[in-house]
Amino acid sequence: MPYLQLDVNGHYPIEQKKLLAAKFSETYARIMSVDIRRISVAIRELGEGSVWRIPEADGEPVAVSLMMLDIRRGRPPELRMQLAEALCAHCVEILGLQQDRLNVEFTQHSGDEMYHPALGGYSPEWEPGQS
Repeated sequence: MPYLQLDVNGHYPIEQKKLLAAKFSETYARIMSVDIRRISVAIRELGEGSVWRIPEADGEPVAVSLMMLDIRRGRPPELRMQLAEALCAHCVEILGLQQDRLNVEFTQHSGDEMYHPALGGYSPEWEPGQS
């Protein structure tokens, strides 16, 4: 943990996905004050017509992308918003996704719900300035 997941309708070259994973990881580590080695990124190419939203009350469904961010609990809403905006910007820049067709959802966990054998076991509880 953190586990950053992006569900998309399209298919992208490996180099684009690798670049996006690197940018996601670097941005997350910087904004959320976390050891970059804890971050995992998944780019799930679900295929055309797989993720939908109805943007207007009386409208038709449109293809969208969704980011699910599993993180340690404790970050203030303003910091999470800064992260969401930065990650969305990477999606627009690298994959060409439409900003108004992106959603970001956070799921917050305690440190003992995140196990990293290579980093000594459970994650510590998050505190400001901690990595």
